[in-house]
Amino acid sequence: MENEKMFQRTVQPVLDVNDRPNAGQWAFLSIQHLFAMFGATVLVPFLTGLPVSSALLASGIGTLLYILITKGKIPAYLGSSFAFITPIITGLSTNSLGDMLVALFMSGVMYVMIGIAIKVSGTNWLMHLLPPVVVGPVIMVIGLSLAPTAVNMAMFEDSGAMKGYNLTYVAVAAITLFVTLLVQGFGKGFFSLIPVLIGIIVGYVSAIVLGIVDFKPVKEAGWLQFPDIYIPFVDYHPSIHIGLIAVMLPIVFVTVSEHIGHQMV
Repeated sequence: MENEKMFQRTVQPVLDVNDRPNAGQWAFLSIQHLFAMFGATVLVPFLTGLPVSSALLASGIGTLLYILITKGKIPAYLGSSFAFITPIITGLSTNSLGDMLVALFMSGVMYVMIGIAIKVSGTNWLMHLLPPVVVGPVIMVIGLSLAPTAVNMAMFEDSGAMKGYNLTYVAVAAITLFVTLLVQGFGKGFFSLIPVLIGIIVGYVSAIVLGIVDFKPVKEAGWLQFPDIYIPFVDYHPSIHIGLIAVMLPIVFVTVSEHIGHQMV
């Protein structure tokens, strides 16, 4: 009992669930969230050959709607899911773009239907369908599936083809990981809440010092550019491929279980 009281006295959250961060904390947490989501949200369309700008636009609109619908109670960002990478790549190699986009649209419809069902009847049925013993391993598998991608990006100049092994890349990745873990484990106060942001800043400065950051594309890029949006019957012809839809719909439940895991944490 004494140990429990001591634990309760010494371990206090910097920001509790019902606390509101001040403006400075809000800014730093938002920037960290931006960097945390950016890698996956950009990498998924990059690997699948779909427009990155469209992914960012859709995820931004989806996140704003999510915040409004949940009345700002859940600080989550809706980005790209790695669970769809392999099916999209495989599907595009054997089917048309119209087939794939319709299948993805049907996946979105399935998400909406699940959301409406939860709104009407609560989450008990979903908890029985996706209990923690199911959700936990799914989250582990999705996380572990990212490991090869992370290792390749930390080692190779061309991570997709695994070419151009570069020790400088490895050094920057090691510095970033070390600083992030150091702040995560030993950071005090508000710093313990932003280990990813601090790790990214230190890693980026290290990359600049070691000369592997090229600012030329940034200088040549335009300030504003309209997103690449595929318009039905203009850029592609929608078509229904039952087999492709049948492959996509079960993945919805995988990502729903991942989302539930995020809320439970």
